[in-house]
Amino acid sequence: MPVDVRLPTILRPLAGGQAQVKANGGTIGQVFEDLVKQFPGLADRLTTEDGALHKFVNVYVNDDDVRYLDKLDTKVGDDDVVSILPAVAGG
Repeated sequence: MPVDVRLPTILRPLAGGQAQVKANGGTIGQVFEDLVKQFPGLADRLTTEDGALHKFVNVYVNDDDVRYLDKLDTKVGDDDVVSILPAVAGG
C-alpha cells in the first residue's frame, strides 16, 4: 500500500511541483526507492552514494525521527505519513 510522503519546498520542483506524493514500500528505504523511480532527480537528495540516509535530510514517520528508530529500515504502514525536511543549521 502506498504511504503519503510530504516534500519540502526545495524538493518539490524535482517532483513536478507536488507538495505531497504517494510512494510504495514497507520501509523508509523502499519508499525512497519508489520515490526515485517516480522522480529520478531525488536520488542524490535523499541518500548518499553508499546508500545511507543523507545527513542534511531529516525524515519522520508521523512524528518520529527515523534516525532514532531504524533509519532506512524503519517500517511504514498504510496510515503513516512520511515527512522529508531539510536540516537547518546556523549560528
